[in-house]
Amino acid sequence: MAQAERRTGAHKSGRALRAELSEAQLDTLAELERYGWELKFIRHPLFQDPVAVLMDPDRKDCAVLARDGVLQAQHRLRLRGH
Repeated sequence: MAQAERRTGAHKSGRALRAELSEAQLDTLAELERYGWELKFIRHPLFQDPVAVLMDPDRKDCAVLARDGVLQAQHRLRLRGH
């Protein structure tokens, strides 16, 4: 059975996304952006901490930016195709 779409058409601005990040995440993000990484979205799983998802410069893969500022290239996120 297909799951109902929960995303809305409105996308948060970069500033709104950054407001949800910890200081450690902001520091790491600032460094990664120098190399072309981009904060794409933040997932909000029920009863869990938000998950910041970054896209690599080549737009081929993504990584998770943990609350402590560590970039996790090996993650268990399931993303839909583009």
